[in-house]
Amino acid sequence: MAMVRFGQLGKLKKDKIEEYCRLHADPWPDVLKTITECNLKNYSIFLHGDLVFAYFEYTGEDYDADIAKMAADPITQQWWKHTHPCFEEFAIDPESKFYHDMKPIFYHE
Repeated sequence: MAMVRFGQLGKLKKDKIEEYCRLHADPWPDVLKTITECNLKNYSIFLHGDLVFAYFEYTGEDYDADIAKMAADPITQQWWKHTHPCFEEFAIDPESKFYHDMKPIFYHE
């Protein structure tokens, strides 16, 4: 698989914005290791008000398998127990509660 770019949108609970920022100011090393092992590169999260925009590049061969590997990681599951409650559900994509994939429409290298 060639490198694929992902943009995702999420909405934070207003009273959890500071906590979410604090968590990401000092992410757990094992979570970062798993992200790397699952072939996600250049992972960035941006904040605007209560909206978060995440960007990453996937460089592996099997995205679904790598995402399943990440979801099965016990340390990542513990991390998500801290980060997921920061999110507010909003109706963009009923398949996802936290981040919603965005459709790429333009890229210039």
